[in-house]
Amino acid sequence: MPKTHLLAIDQGTTSSRAILFDGQARPLRSHAVALRQIYPANGWVEHDPGEIWRAVLECCRAVLKGVQADTVAGLGITNQRETSLIWDKKTGAALHNAIVWQDRRGAQRCAQLKRRGLEAAIARKTGLRLDPYFSATKLEWLLKNVKGLKGRSVGASRSDQYKDVAFGTIDSWLIWNLTKGRVHATDVTNASRTLLWNLKTRDWDDGLLKLFGVPRAILPEVRESSGDFGATDPMLFGSPIPILGVAGDQQAASFGQACFSPGDVKATYGTGCFVLVNTGKRLPKSKNRLLVTALAQEDYAIEGSIFIAGALVQWLRDELGLLATAAESEALAKRARPAEGLYVVPAFTGLGAPYWNPQARGAILGLTRDMGK
Repeated sequence: MPKTHLLAIDQGTTSSRAILFDGQARPLRSHAVALRQIYPANGWVEHDPGEIWRAVLECCRAVLKGVQADTVAGLGITNQRETSLIWDKKTGAALHNAIVWQDRRGAQRCAQLKRRGLEAAIARKTGLRLDPYFSATKLEWLLKNVKGLKGRSVGASRSDQYKDVAFGTIDSWLIWNLTKGRVHATDVTNASRTLLWNLKTRDWDDGLLKLFGVPRAILPEVRESSGDFGATDPMLFGSPIPILGVAGDQQAASFGQACFSPGDVKATYGTGCFVLVNTGKRLPKSKNRLLVTALAQEDYAIEGSIFIAGALVQWLRDELGLLATAAESEALAKRARPAEGLYVVPAFTGLGAPYWNPQARGAILGLTRDMGK
């Protein structure tokens, strides 16, 4: 059968989406499902991994309706990056809700490590700051707080006590489910956001694994973004579809915005806002508390991270009720009077670059009696 289609999965913070493209990369169909946000405690944000998988499966089946799966040349995955979860390798069931990148429960642990003077050394290895944004403290929390985890390998040696547990970011979770557990892998862009992956050695860092109490055995294999990630189980779509591309959402957006050369810059606005500068093969150093991250293959980027952007509009709509639809925000913005000096600081989940303050919270400043919505 001629290969005339491409399938893309975009699993984001607020929705899951699939897009079917023709052979000239023109979009043919798109289907999206909103994702429920779970807030168990102040500063905590979670997602239901089962809900994510079911939504992704629904989206893929919707865009493939009437299309034979064996005409799809390949499937690509892009995903919310630092969101982390663990699951049972035998049953495939998630052992806890996924802890979302916005979650702040690791703030105290990060502060403790900063007081020990470890941030500079960790930044040299990973390119990242000590912040609960990244996966390491999320995984550390899961390993310490999910009941019965060690009991899954009763009598095992210490190195083998988590042998039935798998860790991953959302790309790994989707790959595992799409391949029916045949492949446990991630790509370099997602690995570089865990605070456990060494940018220079391009491997999981033994010193960081020891620091955060993470057994190497539970980690996914790291492959290049354009690598082979197996094929979907034939039962899902009728025929196997090869998974040939994986990248974290911001790195994928960089390529979508044609940032192919060193010096190219992109800024994208979704739940948050992220600015990436392509630095090519050169491993850069930031003097302004920005991040260094894997861009794809052996390229790197400098990144500035703002945690809340589009999510502020969502909050105005869903929590305050100031908007009936997100689109109404444009009309209200045009009516606003910037000279009045009203400022909204959307630090709902702390502040990212360059402050990296997980304790910061949102504020509205400059209110006067004549101000309405």
